Amino acid sequence: MNDLLVNEMFQTIQGEGTHVGTPSVFIRLQGCPVGCPWCDTRFTWHTTAVGEVSVDTMIAKDRSGDASWATADTDAIMTLVDRFQARHVVITGGEPCLYDLRPLTQRLLEAGRRVQIETSGTHAVAADARTWVTVSPKIAMPGGFPVRPDALARADEIKMPVGRQADIDRLLDLLGQAHHRPNVPVFLQPLSTSRKATELCAAAALAHDFRLSVQLHALLGWR
Repeated sequence: MNDLLVNEMFQTIQGEGTHVGTPSVFIRLQGCPVGCPWCDTRFTWHTTAVGEVSVDTMIAKDRSGDASWATADTDAIMTLVDRFQARHVVITGGEPCLYDLRPLTQRLLEAGRRVQIETSGTHAVAADARTWVTVSPKIAMPGGFPVRPDALARADEIKMPVGRQADIDRLLDLLGQAHHRPNVPVFLQPLSTSRKATELCAAAALAHDFRLSVQLHALLGWR
């Protein structure tokens, strides 16, 4: 049995990266030791037993910000996913690569879904080889986990959160180590959609042939 701790499941429009605009089912997993200071999903960090609830509550109307979670195996998650219409499934967190995602990603793909994982790159990616992997490298975060070369090499896209020039400098240094595959698209995503960060990302995108990823869902006020 391969149980996962699920914080929530919901359907929305993917607002970031290559798949922007795609109707998607989000599966948010619980647990993350990375400790990003600007994280907007801090409610997913901890996995204390006091937060455990029934799996049926994972698709409640609005669970955003709720730190409770449910233990669910692949069968239970597939049953919940089948309640949604979107064919694209995004596994996020928290840090989803704390878990072995091979059983779940394989079942989703066999069921005709497209699957994407959003990870910090600080843990090994255990997923079906057909899974689209988005690495959002979290460099020098308080948790002390380095970005893994094997995770970066697995990336189908790299999406860097940017709040200041130092974030771009760290990304350039990381890419200079050549762990990623050639021609993998690199997206710069301004933190909090601030004008200053957006202008910084746009300038760096022009200078380095990167792409700008402004969070569509945030601009529209969606989840």
